[in-house]
Amino acid sequence: MLQSFVHYGIHFGLPLIIAVLFFKSYWLKAYGIMILGMLIDLDHLLANPIFDPNRCSINFHPLHSYFAIVCYVLLLIPKKTRLIGLGLTIHIIADTADCWLM
Repeated sequence: MLQSFVHYGIHFGLPLIIAVLFFKSYWLKAYGIMILGMLIDLDHLLANPIFDPNRCSINFHPLHSYFAIVCYVLLLIPKKTRLIGLGLTIHIIADTADCWLM
């Protein structure tokens, strides 16, 4: 239960906190864009089984690979891609926390 609380707290709570604190004038739009970072979980559809509670996603699924993570961090640099990069990086942080708590 703690693992789920931490995982989903990071997935949904951290983007909300960042949106409200740093993107006040358009926090809802910023939050929505960051939440779209969850779409990288579509790569779980390539795995067999699709969901394994004992599997760490980091460097297992293609969109969770170390190469992809470097790309997500690089998206933080340009202002135009910063919200997308934040959403993707927060997603990876949540999945990393999940791996540590397993």
